[in-house]
Amino acid sequence: MNPRTEELVALRRKLHGLAETADGEKETAAFIRSFLEPFAPDEIISEIGGHGLAAVYRGKEAGPTVLVRCELDALPIPETLSLNYGSGREGTSHKCGHDGHMTMVSGLAPLLHAQAPEKGAVILLYQPAEETGQGARRVLDDTKFAALAPDYVFALHNLPGFPMGTVVLMDGTFASASKGLIVELKGATSHAAEPNKGRSPALAAAQLIQGFTAMPQTCTAMHEAALATVIHARVGERAFGTTPGEGVVMATLRTHTPETMDVLSGKCVDFAKSVAATYGLDCSIGWTEAFPATINDPACVRLVEEAARARGVATLRHDVPFGWSEDFGHFTASAKGALFGLGSGENQPALHNPTYDFPDELIATGVAVFEAILRRLNGPAD
Repeated sequence: MNPRTEELVALRRKLHGLAETADGEKETAAFIRSFLEPFAPDEIISEIGGHGLAAVYRGKEAGPTVLVRCELDALPIPETLSLNYGSGREGTSHKCGHDGHMTMVSGLAPLLHAQAPEKGAVILLYQPAEETGQGARRVLDDTKFAALAPDYVFALHNLPGFPMGTVVLMDGTFASASKGLIVELKGATSHAAEPNKGRSPALAAAQLIQGFTAMPQTCTAMHEAALATVIHARVGERAFGTTPGEGVVMATLRTHTPETMDVLSGKCVDFAKSVAATYGLDCSIGWTEAFPATINDPACVRLVEEAARARGVATLRHDVPFGWSEDFGHFTASAKGALFGLGSGENQPALHNPTYDFPDELIATGVAVFEAILRRLNGPAD
């Protein structure tokens, strides 16, 4: 048991109350910095890729630079639970567990202060804007981060539906690629009594909804997992005397591999343009909230497995990549690393559910596994 567990629980609950959405995590980052400073990192770097924060602990000998990452942002979901530490911001709450992830990474600071790494360096990274898929890329592109150049990258995500405290592992793709497709259609309005004198996008929008939904079946094989979910559609306005002249259809595309994403994306774009042309419409294509697939290095997965077992933590191998997405894939594309799961209870409400709350009993386990990973790479040995 980590002797600071009670302190870390209090930290988690404070962070829960601070909940700030992507790109607004200023107060959260400032509070994390105030927690870290007494544990004397060799360097604290602020405003990385937005409100991102990095604490660096350096060893005396040459060795690998290892990054442990967590996320600063909460979700635009109202706090519906009655908690004495509930969110202090209306319409915003930590329903993905990022408050817990930040706490586990912060729990490494006192341990690294008490026993510094022998070699290389450890970076505790608090990344902004994970929920929008923008933060990781901005961190990697930030010149302040470029000097850190990690050799290894690790992160975890709590997983409702899995046994409490069990480390969930998978080689290769752990979390799926996803991105939002926006198709804007523009024709011409007319009187509703004379639709023949306009160019309505209504039928085109209907075809796009059906076509996008069916696209994975028509353009990918059974082993190439893919999904297209129409999440929004609109034509015209509430004007019963007018045939609509514009419309929009939005869909989220998900795949297990970047190669399949390229195929699915291309087919959807070609289909949208073809349908628009059939009805004489202008067609504008846009993309948003792009998340790469998070692809784990098998050797790093084995290292996590060994670290967990060394701390007496149960492990299990998952067979199928998770359908949700994580922008940590930008980090695993730039350095060797792994994203692993930490079971948060088989009866725990799902992530992003209004009744979800990160279980405090996970904190000590997460800290212990992360520390064991660092001791294997940076020393001193256990």
